[in-house]
Amino acid sequence: MSIALFIGLPVSTVDAREYRYSDAHLHYVDFFQESAGMPDLLKQMSAANVDHVMFSGIPVAKKWHENEPKRPRYYAGDDADAYWYSATDVLIAHAYKQLPAQQQQRFHPFLSGFNPNDKNADAHIQRMLELDPGLWQGIGEVFTRHDDLTALISGDVPRANNEALTRVYHLAAEHDLPVMLHSNITSKRERNPLYLQEIEESLRNHPNVRFIWAHAGTSMEIHRHQKKLDFLLPTLQRMLEDYPNLYIDLSWSVLKPYLLDKQENPDPEWVKLVSRYPTRFMLGSDVVGRFDSLGEYLSGFAPFLDALPEKVAHQVARDNFLAVLPRKVHGGLAK
Repeated sequence: MSIALFIGLPVSTVDAREYRYSDAHLHYVDFFQESAGMPDLLKQMSAANVDHVMFSGIPVAKKWHENEPKRPRYYAGDDADAYWYSATDVLIAHAYKQLPAQQQQRFHPFLSGFNPNDKNADAHIQRMLELDPGLWQGIGEVFTRHDDLTALISGDVPRANNEALTRVYHLAAEHDLPVMLHSNITSKRERNPLYLQEIEESLRNHPNVRFIWAHAGTSMEIHRHQKKLDFLLPTLQRMLEDYPNLYIDLSWSVLKPYLLDKQENPDPEWVKLVSRYPTRFMLGSDVVGRFDSLGEYLSGFAPFLDALPEKVAHQVARDNFLAVLPRKVHGGLAK
């Protein structure tokens, strides 16, 4: 069945759609705090019709261990630790400040360089906000439950509902900053929402914080071991009803097997869910320091977007991310 027939629209109507994007999940640096650079990012944004990006670092750095003869290429390249790395935000601020004012309007820096197990984290974030007034527009991506990466990070496993992050959420509410949170809904092996209560408690206890749930609580490693979580869709249906402060990042690990099947056909139940909550979903590439795949990741959502009502499709592709930013930023962009 064609997408047009699937949603009851003429073929010409669907074919005529062109999307402008906001990338709601982008890391300017990789796990070694290196980047292909701003010229390349701008080039790829132009080619991919990306108007705005969530502009963040990586809150940890991967160690090249003394006993490893070859430098790893990714955090999973060997068993060496990763460690919390605050200077990632210095790199983000520096790259942002080099842009002309007109280009800066397209970049929305999120502050991520803190240890979410440290009850000093909120004091660190406050200092960063004071050092660069008006620069930071969100907090995240905050790494809590993150399967194999969690196991490699030095120290205890962070929880979305721990005391340190509770202090961060109070600060986020005070400054009207959205929080992007990576909190897996389960482990690689448990076929139940093992860790759901951690993010759900945070949503319930902090109704004035806009939470962006990275990858809808999933990850590449979960999918590698479990393929598809049958409980994910009904869980999201309930949570979106219960928590008006919950927003969902549909970055690449959610695209398949959830939004699209192997034949690129949209899942009608996901189409129904996104259509029911048209302001609560956004797209992200989740690229990490290299940007060649930016357009490929975002354009990969087109079959799903085409199955949505046109207004909703454009909201998900571009506008919903902008709407979740601080009111002073979103209000200016809306003018």
